[in-house]
Amino acid sequence: MNQRPSRRGRWLLLLVPLVLGVGGVLLSVGLIRPGPGAADSSAPGPEVSSGTQAEPPSRGPARPSAVSAQRPGQPALSPEELEREAQRQLWQKRLERARFTLDSYRKSTRYPHESRPIEEHPDLVYPQSPERKQPLDKDKGDIALKLKQEKVYVVGDEVVRFFVGCENASSGQPLPCEVHSAVAREAPHMAGAGQATPVPLDFNDTGRNGDDVAGDGMWTGSFQPSRQGFAMFEGTLRVEFRVRANGSAEGGAFFDIVFTPAAPATFTGRVREVIEKGSLQLYVGLQVRKPGRYVMAGRVDDEAGIPLAYLEFNEELEAGAREVRFELFGLLLHDKKPDFPLRLRDVEGFLLREQGDPDRELVKGLYGSVHTTQPYTLDRFSEAEWDSDQRRRYLEEYARDVAEAEGALGGLSGQPAAPRAP
Repeated sequence: MNQRPSRRGRWLLLLVPLVLGVGGVLLSVGLIRPGPGAADSSAPGPEVSSGTQAEPPSRGPARPSAVSAQRPGQPALSPEELEREAQRQLWQKRLERARFTLDSYRKSTRYPHESRPIEEHPDLVYPQSPERKQPLDKDKGDIALKLKQEKVYVVGDEVVRFFVGCENASSGQPLPCEVHSAVAREAPHMAGAGQATPVPLDFNDTGRNGDDVAGDGMWTGSFQPSRQGFAMFEGTLRVEFRVRANGSAEGGAFFDIVFTPAAPATFTGRVREVIEKGSLQLYVGLQVRKPGRYVMAGRVDDEAGIPLAYLEFNEELEAGAREVRFELFGLLLHDKKPDFPLRLRDVEGFLLREQGDPDRELVKGLYGSVHTTQPYTLDRFSEAEWDSDQRRRYLEEYARDVAEAEGALGGLSGQPAAPRAP
């Protein structure tokens, strides 16, 4: 016979459904919230297995892959298609480089090497007359020396002048100074330097011995190597001097010149002009004493004196009466359209030595205006580009590089296979 439950047991059975019902109501209205570690089953999101720990967020942007480089919305490319695209981009860059090389070479060689626009040689528009500034002394940086020399190359009995002034290094305001001593000697790098006795030189600011203006603050020194102890010397000479500036500040500097005691050739001063092969040729007379390779240069200005062209000559010459040929190229005249007549000026050069120091024997230059041409019209000159075997070989080689890149790119730029669906 079954035993009936006790009174306490019956009350417990009645309370269980009541507690469960009240708890459900409280959860439904949000009065009871799940703990911080509990997962919200109602929130959408990826499922994480209990045995896997979530990775921390990346600290930087993800590296793009070959697939991510595609445009958004496009299907992914196959490995073969990705390789094809990489090759196409590579050949595209090669084609651009090949075209640039070909075009650059063609443009830079439209004129011959010996007849160039003078803007290509900004440091050679006029003969060298170096100017520079430097501190008076390493401990006197507030005072600057202002230095200039008429020329670097001196031939035979030529005279060269040097100019020295002082100024405030910051403001450029002139300062009083005095060149109180100067000597000329062999440059230290010359073989056997120091054997000859230094020769004292005079600098002054009194308007004499080559000084242009008395009391202008620019001290001038003149030097004629052939008559001041260096008649038999050939090479680099150095003029060293000491300066006293602004009362008591002391410092020094030097000038270098390259001296040739006897010129290997002499310009006669005669010039003839003729139109040959569509260009204007200027033949400058030269009496050659020593045969060898001569390197010459001349400048050409238009009628208004605007620098136009830098002309060069580099050929072997035998002893005797010879001519230096300067060519003013026809296409250069068409491109620049100068006003005629033209003026040849500042012709200079040297005999190149195969060995030894210095590497040249100087020819006394023709400075200033040398020759004025006849007035010409441009239709007298050719518009053809310069041509030579070497130029043709280079143009053909660079054109082959372009054709190769175009062919490879054309083969890779065909209709690609349809990309695979992701």
